[in-house]
Amino acid sequence: MCHSVDKKRLFLILLIIGTVFWGVSFPVTKLSMGNYSQTTFLFYRFLIATILLSLIFRKHLKRVNLRVFKTSISFALPLVFGIFFQTLGVKHGDANQCAFIAGMCVVIIPLLKTVFYKQNIAFRIWVAAFLALIGLGIISITERLSVNIGDIYTMIGALGFSVYLIKIERYSKKENVLPTISPMFMVCTLITFILSLFDTNANWMPQNQTFWMGIAFCALLPTAYMYTVSNISQQFISAEKVGIIYLFEPVFAALASYMILNESLSWRLLFGGTLILIATIISELNFSQKGVPLLIKSKAKMKL
Repeated sequence: MCHSVDKKRLFLILLIIGTVFWGVSFPVTKLSMGNYSQTTFLFYRFLIATILLSLIFRKHLKRVNLRVFKTSISFALPLVFGIFFQTLGVKHGDANQCAFIAGMCVVIIPLLKTVFYKQNIAFRIWVAAFLALIGLGIISITERLSVNIGDIYTMIGALGFSVYLIKIERYSKKENVLPTISPMFMVCTLITFILSLFDTNANWMPQNQTFWMGIAFCALLPTAYMYTVSNISQQFISAEKVGIIYLFEPVFAALASYMILNESLSWRLLFGGTLILIATIISELNFSQKGVPLLIKSKAKMKL
């Protein structure tokens, strides 16, 4: 049990590190993609990630059969859906605003679980989700209080990510998720390639160094690293908790947007970030009958 708890804490740290990469990816994507099509941007992003992960997890490719491949497809569809609309949202909206809306996963996940799986969610998770959303609102919502097309695209993407996280959680509790990772990204690459073929604005070889630098960053860190860590970690951490940890993302997005895009950095970041941190702690604590907070112990076992 102690070994399992240690694994859980390790993946909590790895997930938080990954949210740095995801946060930075918002302004990097907006800057590097510019006026280019998001379909080719995503195709190259998934292609590089697929090649890298196929090398890293090559021994697990031997375990891929028809059942595993079908499962990989079921993961890839909501993932591509989510990341496609989020990228479209970043292209047409502000990086900070998109980071806030992407954080709606923390509310969407418990709602989907309650409606479709009749699963009871602990009250502290709802409290943490509500508190984290307040923090996100303080960070990202400006005095304009307007909803543009980029916000709508990002909200649609958040729904896709929520479905993806739930499916990964349910599968990883019963099966080894590692053999599904490389095939999942292969399917993502194929889907974005097909989308690019039907995209009249697709540019396959942009003569822009920033575009390719953005591709390299987004493929290696926010995609290959973060999605792999996220998938494995859900053997220990529930989807709604992962969603709350992801709320660190707009904190780092705000910092990165300030440094890369010269977006404003104010008291909102400090206050909102503090609320997000408190929410994360609440989601990770359980209270015994004596009122003593204890770290929640996971019963899941890792299969490597």
